[in-house]
Amino acid sequence: MRAAKSPFDAVSPQVTYRRNLLGGNVGNLLFSHAAHRALETTDVEIVAGGLSWRRRQARRINRDFDAFVVPLANAFRLSFEKELIALTAMISKLRIPVVVLGVGAQGSHQHGTAPLEPIRKSVEAFVGAVLDHSASIGVRGELTAEYLHGLGFRDVEVIGCPSMFLNGRRLHVVKKIPELDADSKVAINISPYRKRMGTVLKRHLAQYPQLTYVAQDTATLGRLLKGDSRFAAKKAIASDVPLHTSHPVFRDHKVRTFVDVGPWLDWMARQDFSFGTRIHGNMAALIAGTPAFAFTHDWRTLELARYFEIPHSKMSDLKSINAGRLHAGADYKRLNEGHEARFETYLRFIEKNGLDHIWSSGEERTTFDARLAAIEFPPAVGG
Repeated sequence: MRAAKSPFDAVSPQVTYRRNLLGGNVGNLLFSHAAHRALETTDVEIVAGGLSWRRRQARRINRDFDAFVVPLANAFRLSFEKELIALTAMISKLRIPVVVLGVGAQGSHQHGTAPLEPIRKSVEAFVGAVLDHSASIGVRGELTAEYLHGLGFRDVEVIGCPSMFLNGRRLHVVKKIPELDADSKVAINISPYRKRMGTVLKRHLAQYPQLTYVAQDTATLGRLLKGDSRFAAKKAIASDVPLHTSHPVFRDHKVRTFVDVGPWLDWMARQDFSFGTRIHGNMAALIAGTPAFAFTHDWRTLELARYFEIPHSKMSDLKSINAGRLHAGADYKRLNEGHEARFETYLRFIEKNGLDHIWSSGEERTTFDARLAAIEFPPAVGG
């Protein structure tokens, strides 16, 4: 499996940072963790092979493995082209099935996928190589499906993201409290490049004393472990976005980041509400049973929020942002009621591509869970 690390590897935050085992964002661990749990039956062993793959590895993979499983994020983007080309070269040499679990295109609200034209040939080569080894390719949402249809591919199936199926059919989100107040535990997640979120954070820190910034990026993990570099501190000091340790969320110990899925979900389960621009940050809340609201700022966030019917809005459509109003207006009925049908779609895709899964053999309470429960993972960094 293409994954930064095994879910069973308890690695210190320091080593996680040094080896970039988050792949830049802890959200990557969430979908590889969910895929691992789904596919590791009593007869199957999953091996996490890392994030970077090269053609020379194909010989060993053909010799030692029965299938190559590829959970992906927004891999159809300009900055990922080099890795996409390398992955394509390796896949083209495989003689075993290749299953892609949920790839997305990095489009924008304003321009759609027009900015992806420079990598069109690389995307076509990758999808073609995958379909030479599988019955279909799984994509995150309708927008990516439309993009690939436009490139001439038909064996494309919308399956969402494995993250939301971590607990199988079990997903039920309800509001824990009637309304948010000064005692509410509110989690905010921020993409550091979304500057408007700095103002939103500043205002909500004053309104909700127990608010916590849940950071997902490797850079913030490094900031918590090592502090600011002189260059970074000088560059970011004037920003309301939490890019420096003099920001109030660092100074007042209101930042948390996680290097493993279990502690992340356990912490999210104790919150009253989550909101922000990180789609997997809000998915983590929902999986843990905590209400969440997502701000969609590009195709990858919009198509996932639409597919799973997560309460959401484009940031540009909101004149002002208030967590209390978001919480009050959020409705989780469609997310809850549509989950089983989406889950069945996911299972059919897995089965169509020749893989077994824990739900086919009644293994919902698995040895995977027992193994995880016996491991002591690092707690949150920060606080």
